[in-house]
Amino acid sequence: MIFGKIMKYGNAELNAQAKEMLAVKPQLRNLFWETTLRCNANCKHCGSRAGGNINAHEDLKTDEIKKVFKEIADRYDANSILLSITGGEPLIREDLFEVMQYAYDLGFHHWGMTSNGLLINDDIIENMKKTGMSTISISIDGIEKTHDNLRGIPGAYKKTIENIKKLKEANFLKSLQVTTVITKKSINELEKLYEEMKELNIDSWRVVNIEPIGRAKDNADLYLDKDDYINLLNFIKNKRKKSKFEVTYGCSHYLGMNYEMDVRDQFFSCQSGYQIASILHNGDIFVCPNVERHEELIQGNVRKDSFCDVWENEFKVFRDRTNYKYDKCANCEDWKYCQGDSLHTWDFVNKKPRLCINKMIN
Repeated sequence: MIFGKIMKYGNAELNAQAKEMLAVKPQLRNLFWETTLRCNANCKHCGSRAGGNINAHEDLKTDEIKKVFKEIADRYDANSILLSITGGEPLIREDLFEVMQYAYDLGFHHWGMTSNGLLINDDIIENMKKTGMSTISISIDGIEKTHDNLRGIPGAYKKTIENIKKLKEANFLKSLQVTTVITKKSINELEKLYEEMKELNIDSWRVVNIEPIGRAKDNADLYLDKDDYINLLNFIKNKRKKSKFEVTYGCSHYLGMNYEMDVRDQFFSCQSGYQIASILHNGDIFVCPNVERHEELIQGNVRKDSFCDVWENEFKVFRDRTNYKYDKCANCEDWKYCQGDSLHTWDFVNKKPRLCINKMIN
């Protein structure tokens, strides 16, 4: 995020921040590598529709992804870029730690992973240590019955909790985070989940809402309503005041003056295309991997294009945020703050946000 922690603010300060956002020069700070869309789970709310019958034939080969990391390290300061390893399930790739050792040796000393946690074992933990992994975010999306139902895997909750404890005992991570996607099935489980997080002694609990993207669009019964959002945000706001570990809302969505800065440490700013890019499993060059993958939005492919050249010269559709000033957004007084809100929930066909929490709750 380009904005620091702002403890006191008013309309004048926020207007200035909005102008700064529009004027900022793009600088790569967070690079996602979507290792694969293969997954050992089949989650009802998966934003990328991972799992199912997906095979590996499109995934970048070991040498292909190494070549891209080498190009980036030669052009930029690798140590200033956070590598976010995601999927699918990253641990499915047998060459994962070979690639990450190579990246670490190039200077990418800050890398972390998102995982469902099911495949973690002692050997994998040892490889995480050896290759310098510093952060991990593991998904727990409800108490046992709810979590297992969303994953489609009986026993998933117990196994994941067991592996979180193993990571904690290994004591090598700078941050051990749990991410919880709150749905209609889990909104009433927040207190029980909080107690579980306390028992696990994690560093950070990231609590987010289900988004109308990917496979979640097939499961609208899981969506939250206005009261659910208010309860969720008030819960986070209150826990932040007294919790010994970090409790935070995710980076998504402008929340209005009642909640901005009270549920996370930074003011909302969607950095897709400004500081965030991704290399998708098939080599496509893109913004946040949760954004809709329309063909015309793909910026290039590392199998034929230079990633760095594309980063420096393309991404125009994402960097000109006036592209997201349509429909009700065009005359909204809060557009100068949200600038169309999160790109991953923007409807690029109908040119409007699929979800505007700000207008729903304020």
